[in-house]
Amino acid sequence: MNKKELLNSLKEKGFSEKILDAFSSVKREDFIPKNIKAMAYKDTALPIGHGQTISQPYTIAVMLSLLDLRKGQKVLEIGSGCGYVLALLSEIVGEQGKVYGLEIVKELAEKSKENLVEYDNINVYNKNGSKGLPEKAPFDSVIISAAMRNIPEEIMSQLKNRGILVAPKGSRFEQEIIAIQRKSSSEFEMIKRLPGFVFVPFIGE
Repeated sequence: MNKKELLNSLKEKGFSEKILDAFSSVKREDFIPKNIKAMAYKDTALPIGHGQTISQPYTIAVMLSLLDLRKGQKVLEIGSGCGYVLALLSEIVGEQGKVYGLEIVKELAEKSKENLVEYDNINVYNKNGSKGLPEKAPFDSVIISAAMRNIPEEIMSQLKNRGILVAPKGSRFEQEIIAIQRKSSSEFEMIKRLPGFVFVPFIGE
């Protein structure tokens, strides 16, 4: 599958123009190891080293859709890996938006900074993501890109009112993607549950 075929596949699945435009603008081949660049536009997860993967484009598109992102928003990705999703987020929120990534694997955090050198609105931190990034909170959206059994309250509390968190939640071998919206200082509502996904496990939970 080449890039055009991948974009057509995502379009046929009904994803919005802003998501398709982001996938069109970002070169997935820039975020994966040289030896698998020929597979860059296969709609599948690919290994990026250190036991981690770059997620399947379809899965990423599902999560981005659930976030309901807008220009100028501030977004946090926990488990940002090689930086591919950060680049997509940056394209969607635009130059006035802010994108933050947390990656616990030092080599991946450093590599993602190299991958993202042309993006002025992205900051990557090499740290455990289990407590979120309180010094930059609150966020319009939070996306967690590794599987958690439970979503820490400390992360949930970093959402703005009406903000949305999207994450894979479940056991080691199967999760559902959930979307939770903050309704008030103490109230959160589950707005979507999509079963049947498999992510790498969250490190440091």
